[in-house]
Amino acid sequence: MSRLWRASPLTYLALVAAAGMSIFPIWWMFVVASRSSDAMGQLPPPMTPGGNLGANISRLFDNTDAYFLTGLINSTIVAVTVTVSVVFFASLAGFAFAKLRFRGRNALLLAIIATMMVPTQLGVIPLYMLMTRLHWNDRLPAVIVPALVTGFGVFMMRQYAGQAVSDELIEAARIDGCGTARTFWHVVLPALRPAAAVLGLLTFMTTWNDFLWPYAVLNDPANPTVQLSLRALSDGYYQDMSQVFTGTAIATLPLLLVFVLFGRQIIGGIMEGAVKA
Repeated sequence: MSRLWRASPLTYLALVAAAGMSIFPIWWMFVVASRSSDAMGQLPPPMTPGGNLGANISRLFDNTDAYFLTGLINSTIVAVTVTVSVVFFASLAGFAFAKLRFRGRNALLLAIIATMMVPTQLGVIPLYMLMTRLHWNDRLPAVIVPALVTGFGVFMMRQYAGQAVSDELIEAARIDGCGTARTFWHVVLPALRPAAAVLGLLTFMTTWNDFLWPYAVLNDPANPTVQLSLRALSDGYYQDMSQVFTGTAIATLPLLLVFVLFGRQIIGGIMEGAVKA
């Protein structure tokens, strides 16, 4: 039985090859970001970083067509706000659907699941018309408010709460005098932390990388998100690839930072969910 869990040298070789193919594009991005645009056409291509990273970053932030610093700040505000909101409201709704008994619970849950079946592209036009009526075009609330809660987040937290939070634990909290809000904050939310970490990472990545909706609603080039700034860098007849790769590398760093900071809880949540499944 123990031999079934022992990896062969071929398995390690395949894992190393897969890791290399996954890491190489990121490494190449940082290599080109630290060199001039001529590195794109060199044969053989350079594999080590150059000495132009500081100059490329300076030219990137001085580029008046991309407003890259503004894009970074806007994306940070949007991604952090949306992530915190989605995790909180999805955890609250997931607890309610999993552990509270109220009339219409199944119908409401079915309606939430139905929203996951509607493609995002179908809602762009009516949502854009709504933002126009609210006079939110070219403003960050137009990007933030429609994403404050998601059907996927509610469904995910409902499924996890049904397994991670026992009815006995909630009954014990109520016997101790805790109301529903206090039970959620002190008992349920700590138990949902692994799933909340996974949901937070997925939400942050999705919001940070979102292009379609900000492109539709933020028409002011001086008020972009980071993805719109990257688009501005790649527009035009001549593309400075060193600036494009430098901007892409800087835009990737927050995603890597979030994963490093919360990686243990994220992996723990994935493994715990796999064990329970």
